[in-house]
Amino acid sequence: MSVRGTAEIMDRFNRAFVDHESVLLADLIAEDCVMETVQPAPHGERVVGREACTAWWSALAEDRGTQFTPREVIVADDRATIVWDYRFGTGADDWVRGVNVMRVEDGRIVEALGFSKTAGGVPPVAQSPRAEGA
Repeated sequence: MSVRGTAEIMDRFNRAFVDHESVLLADLIAEDCVMETVQPAPHGERVVGREACTAWWSALAEDRGTQFTPREVIVADDRATIVWDYRFGTGADDWVRGVNVMRVEDGRIVEALGFSKTAGGVPPVAQSPRAEGA
């Protein structure tokens, strides 16, 4: 297997959320991956390991009550920065802008640090209106 480049990894990662297809996350995440979510503020949640990161991202990707829109992806060697908007409801203020700082090794994501413009106003995935069946 050839090692995929950072840009290819980020393209597939983003498509998983845009298209709500968590299957696209398969084989993108390293065994020792560490992710820090955007909340709860101020530190976020630390998620460690392939299984845990895949489960967390899969739940987010499959939530059809949300919309993820990558605005810009900047790739520099093994690093990538994703500027994104995330809509979690139908109201005018039911969205947030954020940034993920990613690192890739040997064709897999090893680190993902999430940051957003809010200090806790975005409901966690499990508490979004669609996730609760509203």
